[in-house]
Amino acid sequence: MIDARIKFRHLQTFVEVARQKSVVKAAELLNVTQPAVTKTIRELENVLGVAVIEREGRGIKVTRYGEVFLRHAGAALTALRQGLDSVSHERAGDLPPIRVGALPTVSTRVMPHAMTLFLKENTGARIKIVTGENAVLLEQLRVGDLDLVVGRLAAPDKMTGFSFEHLFSEQVVFAVRAGHPLLSGRESIFAHLGDYPVLMPTRASIIRPFVERFLIANGIAGLPNQIETVSDAFGRAFVRQSDAIWIISNGVVAAEVEDGALAILPIDTSETRGPVGFTMRTDAIQSLPLSILMQTIREAAEAVVTKGY
Repeated sequence: MIDARIKFRHLQTFVEVARQKSVVKAAELLNVTQPAVTKTIRELENVLGVAVIEREGRGIKVTRYGEVFLRHAGAALTALRQGLDSVSHERAGDLPPIRVGALPTVSTRVMPHAMTLFLKENTGARIKIVTGENAVLLEQLRVGDLDLVVGRLAAPDKMTGFSFEHLFSEQVVFAVRAGHPLLSGRESIFAHLGDYPVLMPTRASIIRPFVERFLIANGIAGLPNQIETVSDAFGRAFVRQSDAIWIISNGVVAAEVEDGALAILPIDTSETRGPVGFTMRTDAIQSLPLSILMQTIREAAEAVVTKGY
């Protein structure tokens, strides 16, 4: 039986504190005072009999018990939100939106084709697509702000409470503008990599560990002219107008490579290959429109891999 002492405000406050990793930020978003947030968390901990958050330096972190409860608290809020949305949209005559987080590797080629296929199904469902770093998208998925994330498989310690369905594998490439000096083959690429600006994935990005291991394995301990970014728009613009080298997932630049605007440096990066697919909460309930959307994404991914769509 559910303990009657646990209220909606306990779940909402705890989930927001866990997401923001800050009592102050959570209080601002919930439009309550900081002492009120602290009091609510303490009430929840008294009911559970364990601490759900603890101090870490100047911030806070969720405890092991808190992580366990967070999965269920997030799911409960998601179910309640979906119930309210269903009633609201039923009265309005439409369906709740499907919220998808897409990493750049799939948002460029797979998702446009998938959406074309999905719209032909005439489900009437609205789609919301957001992009961002993998860690951010997974956190939004965990607390119920997203229904699905499409991108690379996260590290095992980040997959607690999630399931993954493999769609295809993809590797990292070194992209440059057409006519870049290193394309001539007259210079050793790794010996001269530090001579040019290098766009690197951010430390929170899913491909960063692959890139770092690959560079170290090839004798590159550090890059003096390094720019960290997850903006594919900036990456495309900067690389096309400079001699910069963009280390990025192949799918992000595939269209520009096909058009001849960008080129790939002749480096064997096969060891950076990793699985790309769906990540969902294990307790998620798939609506019919979401199931249809996932099928169209599968078909789009297959078209990209086998037909080069």
